[in-house]
Amino acid sequence: MKSTLSTGQLIAVGLMLFAMFLGAGNIIFAPMVGQLAGTNTWIAMSGFLITGVGLVLLAIIALAISGGTVENLAARVHPKFGMIFSIALFLTLGPIYVIPRTTSVVYEISVFPVITDMVQSNNLFLFLFSFLFILMTVLLSLNPSKFVDRLGKVITPVFATLLIILIVKSFVTPMGSFGEPKEPYIQDTFLKGFVEGYYTMDVLAAFIFGGIFIKSIKNLGVIGKKATSLVFIKAGVITVIGLALLQLSLAWIGASSIDAIGYASNGGEVLANSAIHLFGYVGIFLIGTVVFLTGITTNIACLSAVAEYFNRIYPNISYKKWVVLLAIVSLIITNFGLDKILDTASPILLLLYPIAITLIILSFTNNLFKGYQSVYVGSIIGSGFVALLDALKEANVFVDFINQTFSFIPLFSVGAGWIITGLIGTVIGIIVATLNKSEERKLDIGGEEVS
Repeated sequence: MKSTLSTGQLIAVGLMLFAMFLGAGNIIFAPMVGQLAGTNTWIAMSGFLITGVGLVLLAIIALAISGGTVENLAARVHPKFGMIFSIALFLTLGPIYVIPRTTSVVYEISVFPVITDMVQSNNLFLFLFSFLFILMTVLLSLNPSKFVDRLGKVITPVFATLLIILIVKSFVTPMGSFGEPKEPYIQDTFLKGFVEGYYTMDVLAAFIFGGIFIKSIKNLGVIGKKATSLVFIKAGVITVIGLALLQLSLAWIGASSIDAIGYASNGGEVLANSAIHLFGYVGIFLIGTVVFLTGITTNIACLSAVAEYFNRIYPNISYKKWVVLLAIVSLIITNFGLDKILDTASPILLLLYPIAITLIILSFTNNLFKGYQSVYVGSIIGSGFVALLDALKEANVFVDFINQTFSFIPLFSVGAGWIITGLIGTVIGIIVATLNKSEERKLDIGGEEVS
C-alpha cells in the first residue's frame, strides 16, 4: 500500500485521463466558438474552459470522495432521484447523444469531405456509413476491454500528434484574422461560453467513467479515499492542462478560419475544411483516419459502459441484447444528422449539467453543512427547477411565458439563473435541517449515514 505515485506513474495516469476525454466528439465545439465569437474568442473560451475542462477534475475528485459511482453521489438527494438521474445520464452518454454525435462527427470529418463532390444523396451515404460504423461498434463491444486498451495506447498518441501538427500549421501559416463577433457572442460572451462548455459532455463523462479512474489508481497500489483524491488532483492537473491547451488551440483554428473557409454550420465542418485548406486533401485523409479510429473507440467505450449499466439494473435482458437495442436507437438518431443531434440534445444537457455541477459542489462542501439531506434536496430543487425552464426554452416550449414569468431571476436570460436559485435552495435546506435536527438524515463525506 502506498499514498502516492512516482512522477512517471503520475504522468501516465494523467495521460490516461487525457486519453479518455480526447474523443472525436468533444473537439468540435471550441472551433465553432472561435468562428462565432471572433475577436471575443478568448473571453468566450474562459467561460468554456470552466465547464468544459475545469469541472472535469472536480467531477473526478467528487466521485473519488463519495464512493466512486454517480448513483452513490446522486442518491444523497434520494435513492429514486439517484436512479432517475443515473439512467438519464447513461442514456445521454449512449444512444441519445454521444454515440450518434460521435458517429456523425466521424462522418462529417472522415467521409463527407471526400465524397461531397461525388454524391447526390448525402442522406443515403450517412445511413450506409452509420450502419456499418455502428455495426462495427456492436461487434467490438461484445468483448471491448482488450480492443479499447490496445487501440487507445496506439491511437491516442497518433491522434494527438496529428492534431498538434494541424494546430502548429495553423499558427505558422494563419488562415486569416479574427472576425467580428456574431450572435450570441456579442453580449454576455463569458456566460455564453460557460454554457457552451456543457456540450463537450466531459463532466458527465467523468461521472460515467469515474469508476475506471479509481480502479486504475487502486491497481497501482494507492489505497484510501484521501490518498486516491490526492493522486487524482495531481494527475488531473496534467489532464486539465492538456485539455485546456487543446481547446484553446481549436478555438484559434475556428476564429482564424473564416477568411479561408467561411462560416460553417458545425465544428466538424470547421475542422475538416481547415485541414483541407492547410494540407490539401492529404490533410483530411490523415485527420479523417485518426478521427475514425478514435470515434470507434469512443463508441465502444460508451456503448459497453451503458449496456453494462442497464444489464446491472435490468438483468433479465442480457448484456448482448442491451448492446443491440442501444445500438439500434443510436443508429436511428444518428441519421437525423449532426446539426439536428446537437440541437435536439441541447435541452437535455441544459437540464443535466446544472444538476451535475450542483452535486459536485455539494460533495465538496458536504462537511460544512454536516451532510444534511435537506440541503441536497433544496439545492437540487433550486437549480433543477430553473435548469428545467432553460431546457423547455431551448426546446421552444412556452418560451414567451417562461421569459415573462421568470425574467426577474438574476442571470436567467443568459442560462445561468440556476446558480441563484440553487443557492436559495441551499439556504432553505440549511434552515430546514437546523429546525429538524433530531429527524434530519446526515451523510458523511463518503455518503455513509452518521448519527
